[in-house]
Amino acid sequence: MIGTVAETPESPVTSPAEEPPATTGADGARADADRVAASVRGAILAGELVGEQRLVEAEIAERYSASRGAVRTALLMLAHEGLVERIANRGARVRAVSTAEAIEITEVRMVVEGLCAAKAAERVTDAGIDELRGIGDAMRTAVAAGDVGTYSQLNQRLHDRIREIADQPVAAEVLSRLRAQNVRHQFRLALRPGRPQVSLPEHLAIIDEICARSPGGAERAIRRHIESVIEALRTSGPGRETMS
Repeated sequence: MIGTVAETPESPVTSPAEEPPATTGADGARADADRVAASVRGAILAGELVGEQRLVEAEIAERYSASRGAVRTALLMLAHEGLVERIANRGARVRAVSTAEAIEITEVRMVVEGLCAAKAAERVTDAGIDELRGIGDAMRTAVAAGDVGTYSQLNQRLHDRIREIADQPVAAEVLSRLRAQNVRHQFRLALRPGRPQVSLPEHLAIIDEICARSPGGAERAIRRHIESVIEALRTSGPGRETMS
């Protein structure tokens, strides 16, 4: 087990028994590093690994049946993505993100999400419209039932589908990295009392504009939504995320 946070059944991180065997050679070492990086990244996105949590190379190597060299390379890759930091004489840990930095990350996300929403409005098919409307209906049901967990999952599903419909792979990769850096703040914001009631009409407005095939309207709607996220982050205070 890495650190102190237990793995959940829903986690995208596979158990050691499910991991493919380590490979050999230069190409195999790179493949192992990519595999380990993907698993650790997934654990951060799932909230299993949190800010300032230590990442012990030996434990990661054993967990994912990889060499120490592959783990070291994976951690360097994640450091370049802003997910991990290496401390002199202390090893690596998940990088904690301050509220101020979370706001900056979200401001960048607002621009890229706006692009994706506009492109989605240009490219959405009739089937895509039906799917987005279905997600909106499910979000309404979840909020009415007070089901914050389901609403949060639907929220992420909506944003994912917008990016997929937009068919902007570079933008999607940028947003994935931004989300991973900001994941703890997103979790906490999602659990804030009353937040679903605020964000639901914002999400429904985004769906309406995309379904109306209005690129400008879709971009404005998603920017309004993310401006609301930024304002909520500002009211959360200047502290850093912690493992508590």
